[in-house]
Amino acid sequence: MANDTSAEPIISLDPSWPKMSLAAATAALTVAGSQFEMDQIAIDGISTRIWKNTPHDLGILLDLSRAHGDRLFTMLDDERISYEANWRATAALAHALQAMGVEKGDCVAFAMRNLPEWPVIFMAITSIGGIAVPLNAWWTGGELLYGIQDSGAKIIIMDAERYDRMQPHVDDLGGRAQIIITRAAQLAQGAMALEDIIGPPSRWAGLADKPRPTVDLASDDAATIFYTSGTTGRPKGALGSHRNLLTNILSGGFAAARGSLRRGEAPPASTPKTVLLVIPMFHVTACSATLMGSLVAGNSIIFMRKWETVPAMEIIQREKVNVTGGVPTIAWQLIEHPARGEYDLSSLEAIGYGGAPSAPELVKRIYEEFGALPGNGWGMTETMATVTSHSAEDYFNRPQSAGPAVPVADIEIRADDGVTVLPVGTVGELWARGPMVVKGYWNKPEASAETFVNGWVRTGDLARIDDEGFVFIVDRAKDMVIRGGENIYSSEVENILYAHPAVTDCAVIGIPHRTLGEEPAAVVHLAPNMIANEAELQAWVRQHLAAFKVPVAIKFVTDTLPRNANGKILKKELRAFFAPEEVAGG
Repeated sequence: MANDTSAEPIISLDPSWPKMSLAAATAALTVAGSQFEMDQIAIDGISTRIWKNTPHDLGILLDLSRAHGDRLFTMLDDERISYEANWRATAALAHALQAMGVEKGDCVAFAMRNLPEWPVIFMAITSIGGIAVPLNAWWTGGELLYGIQDSGAKIIIMDAERYDRMQPHVDDLGGRAQIIITRAAQLAQGAMALEDIIGPPSRWAGLADKPRPTVDLASDDAATIFYTSGTTGRPKGALGSHRNLLTNILSGGFAAARGSLRRGEAPPASTPKTVLLVIPMFHVTACSATLMGSLVAGNSIIFMRKWETVPAMEIIQREKVNVTGGVPTIAWQLIEHPARGEYDLSSLEAIGYGGAPSAPELVKRIYEEFGALPGNGWGMTETMATVTSHSAEDYFNRPQSAGPAVPVADIEIRADDGVTVLPVGTVGELWARGPMVVKGYWNKPEASAETFVNGWVRTGDLARIDDEGFVFIVDRAKDMVIRGGENIYSSEVENILYAHPAVTDCAVIGIPHRTLGEEPAAVVHLAPNMIANEAELQAWVRQHLAAFKVPVAIKFVTDTLPRNANGKILKKELRAFFAPEEVAGG
């Protein structure tokens, strides 16, 4: 099989691998009557491949999850919620929302940290045809106000911390929305307590067993508004459907089955896993790519109030966690923490991440030091997460790739004109289509028309595709550094920096230069007890890359780099690390 010429496999592979080509594995797994059988239907008038066995809507998914009964569903500290308790609380809240006037197509916004209440609220809204609007829990009060007003939410549900931020802006709502607060020591005037509707989590199992309310739903009805990262300008609300979210269930399962066939093994039977979820649920990676599949598989999801490495290792050991991850930084911190040897982390089977490129060295160390399989993939808010997936031997063989597209997705590399499809191996803008692509941006027709074209989404990512269909993300179009007319892909320089044994976290940005336009600069976080200076790292990059790609300045920070909620480094903020004379290129 062809292999990407940019890197050799980082783990010694069986010479007979792969036992089956990607095309043959896909054909074997998608035959008529199989779990992964596909169909062709019209979505908004556009012919689209879908997974034939995707659950019809989120209400049906909720009912399927009830079959897991007393198995643990969510856990936060000493709060343990079973699938049955979750179902009863969700059904009770769905009835209450209907009684409060929520009808099909109405928006209900909510903002909170990862709590057991989060999936209850999400599924209660969507199962009755409402549009769930999970707001970024890191937002300020003014940003929360924007999301509420932009979505036109008629009900707002918040934990006490989010309400405290929002409180100075409540009058700006003009009384147009009912506010519900959870986990508040004292209830705000005019607000309701969620506990008065469904009780605290400890009592959900004792709620009445009454049928959940049902409405007539179509798979392509609107179900969610997830706001984009908003690293520049106002966030845009990506309007997702039931099918968008539910597509991830089979896309994730397919990727695992494909890896088994490529290894020459039969796909194993699905078994429930214990997942330590440390990324926010208001991001599509956690909600769509993790929660949806967990509800089918019967996974147990453990929340943390805040990511901290030692408490995380304690949880992994105590609860025998099988899966964790989220962003590469988390994996690095687990690997490099000096106390790691004091904890039994042998239950880990997989460490996955997305939202940011990862160094090939990380892929290798996850496998060698934990015995766990690393995994990543590519998606975005506008694709409701998974478009490509990458794991196991394929990941070892192409450690800089984001994997091939799942069978129900199409991907192309196009030129700047947005029309011309570029040849294999050529860098251009990545375009994608499939049943995971959202319906458009909420109340932003011009932005929708620019981004969503005949079923395709133009991603803004610069990428290339090799001769077997593996995608390599080389940069965000806006993050590419152009030095005197020469293109510098930040991920290329970052991968070299990551390969240095002292570097744990890094980012490359462009800083202005009077004559060259801009030059590359880097911000670096070093591993514990490791030492490196600017000249050493510049020499390291110069050994591997052309001289014009070497960062002209490197700044060191004591903490990991600033990121938004979905793990993307906030490169705009990094320019503040450089003095005016450096930025001016003087």
